[in-house]
Amino acid sequence: MGLLYTKYKMFHYKDKLDSLPRDKAITSPIHIRIKPTNVCNHDCWYCAYKVSHLQLGKDMVERDFIPEQKMLEIIDDCEKMGVKAITFSGGGEPLVYKYMPQTLRRLIQTNIAFATLTNGARLDGEIAEIFAKYGTWVRVSMDGYDNESYQKFRGVGKNEFDRIISNMEKFKKIGGPCYLGVSYIVGHENWHKIYEIAKILKEIGIDSLKISPAIVSNDGEKTNLYHQDFYKNAKEEIKKAQDDFGGTLEIYDSYHYQLNSFKKDYNWCPYSQMLMVIGADLNIYPCQDKAYNLDEALLGSIKDISFRKWWLQNKEAFFKINPSCVCNHHCVAHEKNKIIIEYLGADKKHLGFV
Repeated sequence: MGLLYTKYKMFHYKDKLDSLPRDKAITSPIHIRIKPTNVCNHDCWYCAYKVSHLQLGKDMVERDFIPEQKMLEIIDDCEKMGVKAITFSGGGEPLVYKYMPQTLRRLIQTNIAFATLTNGARLDGEIAEIFAKYGTWVRVSMDGYDNESYQKFRGVGKNEFDRIISNMEKFKKIGGPCYLGVSYIVGHENWHKIYEIAKILKEIGIDSLKISPAIVSNDGEKTNLYHQDFYKNAKEEIKKAQDDFGGTLEIYDSYHYQLNSFKKDYNWCPYSQMLMVIGADLNIYPCQDKAYNLDEALLGSIKDISFRKWWLQNKEAFFKINPSCVCNHHCVAHEKNKIIIEYLGADKKHLGFV
């Protein structure tokens, strides 16, 4: 299998890259994140959409969801526009969205690749069948390592960990090409269980494990301080897991210190034209790090207009946001934006001198 996590996928879409500047006609996005609902059946302590001290999700209304007919309209628009991929994410838990079966049935009639982030509690029944047989990937977000820790970390029932492990094991037994991964969020109460959880996941046939730090502040230095006391030991757990289980379980080490400064030195976000977010409130946001921030990141609304029509009429919306002013926090697109801006800034007269 090729590289799953790489910044350079975008260079397979050169026409899209070349269309990004303000003076070029807008072309369709490559990938869209859809947040179908803001309701969640877990209550994770680090959830950026729930905690009050992080800017992400500050204007989220928990009862919001995308109506069934609007969701099907969005899927139809994406098909007409040639969108390559859709990922369902939170907001809330995508698989509690009551119209997810109808949405997936429509998606499998298109050529759009689809995937979901999930806590795994509803990864069963028809939804699991469709994802296993037709989805590209499913990634389950985890932090606990047994039923007791799940109750403590997520405020859920006493058998939730066992339920999720069982759902994933059954999912793999369905067969099909869908890649099943786990994103394990590391904090001070679970770092010592990284090896143990990797062993469990290997035994039930999970394809990949991505290990990432819990983000506890908009300030990178504060997040680094939180991890400082156990960082070295956590890295040793990861290395041991990679050595022992890496032959059959891909373990991606994304557990690292954050930048001390999240300051940006550019004034537009080109990547938001390649991958953007449709919220459960039917608002358009530039990325998952600015979703549900109405003051700083509202690009527009598709409540009373089709997504396709809004997209074709609103290229200027993608130049409203100045990252150097409002994005001085964790940013999933930062490195990609720097690469794109350098690519677009190359002197045309000197391109031959590679």
